[in-house]
Amino acid sequence: MRAFAELLDRLSLTASRNAKLVLVRDYLRAAPDPDRGWALAALSGDLTFDAAKPAMIRKAVQARVDPVLFGWSYDYVGDLAETVALIWPSDPGHRPNREPQLSEVVEALRVAGRGEVQGLLEAWLDALEPKGRWALLKLMTGGLRVGLSARLAKTAAAMIRPAATPEPPDPEGGEGDRRLDPVDVSDIEEVWHGLSPPYADLFAWLEGRAERPSTEAPGRFRPVMLAVAVDEAVDFPKLAPADFAAEWKWDGIRVQAVREGGVERLFSRTGDEIAATFPDLMAGLHFEGVVDGELLVRRDGAVAPFGDLQQRLNRKTVDPKLVERFPAAILAYDLLALDGEDLRGLSLAERRRRLEALVAGHPGDRLHLSPVIPFRAWDDLAALRADPPVGAAAEGLMLKRWDSPYVAGRPKGPWFKWKRDPHLIDAVLMYAQRGHGKRSSFYSDYTFGVWTEEGALTPVGKAYFGFTDEELKQLDKFVRDHTVERFGPVRSVRAEREFGLVLEVAFEGLQRSTRHKSGVAMRFPRISRIRWDKPAREANTLDDVMDLLDRIEAGGGRIVV
Repeated sequence: MRAFAELLDRLSLTASRNAKLVLVRDYLRAAPDPDRGWALAALSGDLTFDAAKPAMIRKAVQARVDPVLFGWSYDYVGDLAETVALIWPSDPGHRPNREPQLSEVVEALRVAGRGEVQGLLEAWLDALEPKGRWALLKLMTGGLRVGLSARLAKTAAAMIRPAATPEPPDPEGGEGDRRLDPVDVSDIEEVWHGLSPPYADLFAWLEGRAERPSTEAPGRFRPVMLAVAVDEAVDFPKLAPADFAAEWKWDGIRVQAVREGGVERLFSRTGDEIAATFPDLMAGLHFEGVVDGELLVRRDGAVAPFGDLQQRLNRKTVDPKLVERFPAAILAYDLLALDGEDLRGLSLAERRRRLEALVAGHPGDRLHLSPVIPFRAWDDLAALRADPPVGAAAEGLMLKRWDSPYVAGRPKGPWFKWKRDPHLIDAVLMYAQRGHGKRSSFYSDYTFGVWTEEGALTPVGKAYFGFTDEELKQLDKFVRDHTVERFGPVRSVRAEREFGLVLEVAFEGLQRSTRHKSGVAMRFPRISRIRWDKPAREANTLDDVMDLLDRIEAGGGRIVV
């Protein structure tokens, strides 16, 4: 457990992507099986324990520490695992002789019943030093929060392959040297969903001790092809419009619908399986292959705003009323496999031709074709991007080379995304809350509001990014200097018409909301600029925000697809 704890600690303190990769690579090379396999599962988000709950951690620590003291400490630190790791009473005289290994912890938690977890937890916390306790609690709750994505963890795993492996002496007297081909992260993603932790077969292949695991498992996830943001001034002068297809960048979530050999799955772009949340959609798909597209709510022949899709996301179960109110569908824009044939090496033009034929003959109302937008010049697309006829259903445009194969990752050149400019409002800072992890000592989560007709502020959103580290320090100082009330980890900040801090907030969209006092909810809000120069009384009003919402909803009409 000590090596895993040291890895998590160093990852949490390391900002560099390359440095994180080296840390994980070195750990995976040095750690024994099955510890390294369980660590990779945890880092990639594929390790969960149904019986372990955060409430059990709180119950365990409150049995050992004064509950009021724990509550104050938790409010100050802002992170449950860090708080418990530091406050847990250490008793060297009763500490077990040996710390648990990572594999021991994982295997015990995988089979433990809910009534057994707290006893296991207390024994492990007694046996571990603070850093090990912190890693244990992060592992149990599944929230590592060390700045490492699942893809980055797999990239590090691909790096463990040595450059060369010596062969036995040649019978003719020469010396052999078998060089192993390098492994790309997409090679691992091709086989990932056919593997299971602790990944002994994966490591055997990466180290040259076995053949590559099979890539032919039906229902597997294919690594997705991603687009890069277009630089209008740099890219467009070098690109020929005739070489590209244009289509809407739909405001839904990217999915991969797989139906192969009787296996039916629906993957998000990161490879998470979400078919259980959309049983109506899966029942309405009838093809043998792999479709890449956008998951949306489609009603009355038109795409609904993203807010409607949010009603269906992240639910373990769905009831018939929800399915009826928010019918899910896929707008398909690529075809990766059909009737057992892998199409990814073909050009987009050929894949598109086959996709059009598939959708044209598909029954029901769950699979539709994402239309190609005709255009002659980049200026034609610029006008559509600025004023799209799909209103809230599109967040920009996609540009794809007709001759491009489907390549995993984010290659520069074949695909571009051209998102719409974000909406902007000026709002007044109202509340601030401590962050987590490296930000646990800063007030970094900000709730902001706009003025009502009565001259009061009403909250319209919350943001915790968009500013630099130096700006974070300035914001944190402002919060501490101008706090008027405290509510646990939250501070109410002085905000009046004649005094307050104005924040320029950028966001992707607005939707009506009965859960929010203001009646609106923002999509992806972030701090665009700190308006130290602007008086609070000049911030936007709720009428301004509702007018913007009306314009977004009007949007010039809808595309029927």
